[in-house]
Amino acid sequence: MIDTGKIFEDLRKKGFRITPQRETILEFLLSIPAGAHLSAEDLKESLEQQNIKISLATLYRTLKFLTAEGLLREIDLGEDHKHYEIMNENQEHFHLICIKCNKTIEFNSEKLVGLTQEIVNNQYNFNVVDYQFKVFGICEDCQS
Repeated sequence: MIDTGKIFEDLRKKGFRITPQRETILEFLLSIPAGAHLSAEDLKESLEQQNIKISLATLYRTLKFLTAEGLLREIDLGEDHKHYEIMNENQEHFHLICIKCNKTIEFNSEKLVGLTQEIVNNQYNFNVVDYQFKVFGICEDCQS
């Protein structure tokens, strides 16, 4: 379980203000099931269903801030907008994305992680901040 109190404390130590909106958004994102990939619009709708009113502009600024601070990962799932998920260093995963129904399937691969680390470290001496592997195709349901 991620300790939101520690996250907010660490951000304050870095000199950032933790507004009620930032706090609400991060706490909500931490409460959704693992594997959820929400767009800003999805997030706004989910918050409104809980009678929480936050403007779309504030959501975008907060998502950008949380991504820059390494708390969220911004993902392009082949749509016209970005999606966001909580960053979890202990849960490296990748995405299969159906181009027909937009279903996203997460998968883990130690081989892919190892190969990526070998390439970036041994061949390029590259300091990785984040990496994403996405495969676009047609899911089993849409093939039927």
